[in-house]
This record gives sequence, structure tokens and C-alpha cells, in this order.
Amino acid sequence: MARELDGAGQLGADGIVYRATFPRSDLNLSSYGVSGLMQASYAAFARYPDGRTMLMGDVVATEAELQRVTDAVQAHGLEQCAIHKHLLTHRPTLWWTHVRGVSTDPAALASAMRACLDATATPAPQAPDRTPPAGLDTAAIDAALNAKGVSEDGYRFSFARKETISDDNCVVPPAMGVTTSFTFRSLGNGHAAVSGDFVMIAGEVQGVIKALRHGGISVVELHNHSLSDNPRLFYLHLWAVDDAVSLARTLRTAAAATNLAANA
Repeated sequence: MARELDGAGQLGADGIVYRATFPRSDLNLSSYGVSGLMQASYAAFARYPDGRTMLMGDVVATEAELQRVTDAVQAHGLEQCAIHKHLLTHRPTLWWTHVRGVSTDPAALASAMRACLDATATPAPQAPDRTPPAGLDTAAIDAALNAKGVSEDGYRFSFARKETISDDNCVVPPAMGVTTSFTFRSLGNGHAAVSGDFVMIAGEVQGVIKALRHGGISVVELHNHSLSDNPRLFYLHLWAVDDAVSLARTLRTAAAATNLAANA
């Protein structure tokens, strides 16, 4: 798989999921006047005792690239599970399309993902920027979220759900993409642009929306990422610009409406 994906991936700390990330560093992405936003495609693989490997991934595509990506997904036997946006007003116009595949040949899955990426202008993978963000009180953000963030193209948090997630009778580890995650991008003087998404079961959706809106955070999208997950999961993408610690407090209130474990 490493060969097909330009050596971009690595085995995660769980020893189960091999994950590769492909930042769209070729794009100067902006939203509501905030520039330099980074979005990335990813491919995650897990092998199961019966010899099958599952691929779950997400391809970031411009408007002009989206149909080529769709054609590549179909031509290489993958499933296209979702097409949506992660941001409101933004330039250039981007779409995110989720893909899934199951095979006894992991290299074939990696080659199929490579074909999807090749339908875009995604550049060769590069190491993320791990510089601690200037202008943010990360300790206060950590305290507000009762979690520890990491510096990686911003200041990031990731939370798994407590229950076991499955898809097609295969357990889906959190690193396959079934996490609640937030990224804070420093705008200076303690302010940040925050984006990310919540992963929820149906009964949690309205509580999360109410908590986010009460704290002034915009709801961008509500959708599914998979076709056959169990329990059925919904993803809510969000955006806000404000005092970073205040935003973190609102996110923690919203997170309390869901069945999340400690951050991963």
C-alpha cells in the first residue's frame, strides 16, 4: 500500500489502521476572509481476520475535479458514500466525497484510491506543520475541552465514540474516520477560526445543534459518511470565528450531548 500511496501512510498507535493523508497544499483556501485554510484527503485501511481489508477515505475535490473523481471511484470498484461540503462560503469551491472498498487485495484498494487522487491536482504528500500556533492560549483551550490538543496544521482535537462501530459486520476503529474532531487556526490575540465535525447517533443531533447555535457556532452540513454503518452515524460540520477559549467551551457543551470517549 505504501508504494501505491507514495509512501504517505503509517500504521497508527492502535496497531490496526494504516492511514495516509494528502493535504491540498496546492490551494489557497479561504472562507469569510480567513485564508490559508488546510484541507486534506485521506485513506485509511484495516485488515480483518477473514483476510479482507477495508478502505475508508475522503477525497477533497474542486468543482472541476469532482466528476472525474466520481468516474474514478466507479471505474475502480469503490463505493461513493457521500458528497458534501465542509465549509460555507469558501474559495475555491470544494467538495468532499467519501469512498469505501472491501477486498482481499489491499494493494488493489490502494491503487484505486491512488486513481481517485490522480483525478485531482493533489500534490505529493508533505509533512504537516507541527509548529505550536502563536496567539492561542492552548493550555486554556485544553482546559475548556478537558482534553489535550496537538499542533498539526493548526491546533487539533479528536474524540472517539464509546460504543463499537461496525460496517458490513466489520468493526471500524476510530482512526478510519469515525471521530468528532476540531481544528483551531490562530487569528491572533486569542481569536481563532474553528472548523470540524461531530459524529452522532440520531438521538444526539438536535442537542448538538442547539448547543452549537447557542454558542454562536455555525452549522454547515448534516449528513452521513457511510451507507451501512451500525449504529447509524450522522456527521455535522461546523465553523466559527471568535475567542478561541469561548469556542472551546461551546464545543465541550455540545460534546456533552454525545457519547464520546476521551480524546484520541
